[in-house]
Amino acid sequence: MNGDGALPGPRLRRRTTADAGRWPEAVPPLLRRLYAARGATAIEQAQPRLAQLLPPDSLGGLDAATALLVDAIARDRHIVVVGDFDCDGATACAVGVRGLRLLGAKRVSHAVPNRMVHGYGLSPALVEELAGLQPDLLVTVDHGIACHAGIAAAKARGWQVLVTDHHLPGETLPPADAIVDPNLRGDAFPSKALAGVGVMFYVLLALRRHLRAVGAFAAAEPDLAVLLDLVAVGTVADLVPLDANNRALVGAGLRRLRAGQGCAGLRALIEVAQRDARRLTAADIGYGIAPRLNAAGRLEDMALGIECLLTDDLAQARDIAATLNEINGERRAVQQQMTEDAEIALARVSLVDGAVPAAVCLFDAQWHPGVVGLVASKIKERLHRPVVAFAPAEPGSGTLRGSARSIPGFHIRDALAEVDARNPGLIERFGGHAMAAGLSLPAEALDAFERAFQVCAERLLTPELLQANVLSDGELAGDEFNRDSAQALRDGGPWGQGFPEPQFDGEFEVLATRVVGERHLKLELGLVKPGHAGLRLNAIEFGGWNGVVPAGRIRIAYRLEPDDYRGGNAIQLVVVHREPV
Repeated sequence: MNGDGALPGPRLRRRTTADAGRWPEAVPPLLRRLYAARGATAIEQAQPRLAQLLPPDSLGGLDAATALLVDAIARDRHIVVVGDFDCDGATACAVGVRGLRLLGAKRVSHAVPNRMVHGYGLSPALVEELAGLQPDLLVTVDHGIACHAGIAAAKARGWQVLVTDHHLPGETLPPADAIVDPNLRGDAFPSKALAGVGVMFYVLLALRRHLRAVGAFAAAEPDLAVLLDLVAVGTVADLVPLDANNRALVGAGLRRLRAGQGCAGLRALIEVAQRDARRLTAADIGYGIAPRLNAAGRLEDMALGIECLLTDDLAQARDIAATLNEINGERRAVQQQMTEDAEIALARVSLVDGAVPAAVCLFDAQWHPGVVGLVASKIKERLHRPVVAFAPAEPGSGTLRGSARSIPGFHIRDALAEVDARNPGLIERFGGHAMAAGLSLPAEALDAFERAFQVCAERLLTPELLQANVLSDGELAGDEFNRDSAQALRDGGPWGQGFPEPQFDGEFEVLATRVVGERHLKLELGLVKPGHAGLRLNAIEFGGWNGVVPAGRIRIAYRLEPDDYRGGNAIQLVVVHREPV
């Protein structure tokens, strides 16, 4: 920490290299060393296929879940899939509806809570509204493990409830008829990283296996691979670790999308996001498709996003995608204003005894509860501290909704559990994962929560954890700055959480600079490397213009990408970190 309380800048560090293993000749040496640094020493680990997908046998609760669904299908009962208002929840809902219909269910409907009306998940308020549908079986996707009151209300009406979720459970489980969640204590499923959409897909795999065993398919067996485009989008959007199992799911989904075989809604979203479907990457999902789906749940009603994913009419899908694109524009404007408000608040309250606190809580009565997660994420990135941003649950409400984002090494859901255990009654409800969580509490409890949360963070966070690091895969050789390398990097994924996108570092001379779009910095760089004098490279640093022209020699961390805008053999460096030499 600097003496004036300012945060130190990120530290550039190189990943540990490892034995590259044994690879097919077709795998370039560059990819071999990148895969090895991520723990993959064979092509089956680096680019797993569907044949390597973990079987559902060890996923707990599947027998009970299958029995419920088989009975509902056989008796033509009304199944209502209850989604959630984020991208994982929307895609899981679409997978559930489409998959159950493929497997013979005739009466399948769907519902999703409205953030401002029903609150989170299967709440008693949502159950009250669902009564008009007269469901026999509710199937929750991407939520339910913390919905005790809502599930009890559904059971009181005589409905059956199947919970499919991936969030961490609390001390007690809800009174559902069946629960499928790889993170239940004692569950033997090897991968705990499934997203909500992945859990629902596994339920469908188990259901199909049972129906196959009893000879339920008179004709061709339904192909559940047609759902993998949706599974890929939900998995990437939810930022779960891309372990080998998730990479197999995402890789297969990306291949369908690149081949133009995605559902109409995803094809329309790819168009409106101005992405090239033939070259689609996990990053395109994360920055192009997911925000447009998420925007519906943040500012409006995720029912619109689910409708986009369920329609098979491309013209209708394009109309809905255009609306989602407009909503996303509004979301960006709201987020920008809220982030600016948060920066102002930080300038007033961030220093405690001359230092930035170990954790930060922010609140504004005018903020929108659907966007506080994005604000928390932005401020977390700037401060490299756990951040919780709060807004009123609705205008004038005495209840606050908070969204928390964390840094590596600080499990935010467990931290909230500790605060709750040490301060009974302070938090009304909470749930989440290691890096992201949500909670609600009374407005009058905010100050007490902030103190308790900071005490927890101060106890658990070390100076090393509070130091932001930019991880690099080392230097590129001079002859690796080419289109073949850039395309190999782009296509060598899927990259994402737990299997990070490659980035490199090196020293360059600044040959020219210009500002584009008022905020971004275009650079022309000369590689400082013996034997490669005269190699000039185009680079861009998004959001990199701070009013000071970089001069002389700089060290940067960067990604190497094909420059499709310029075409041909053009490449560009995307700068993610810059410092003077």
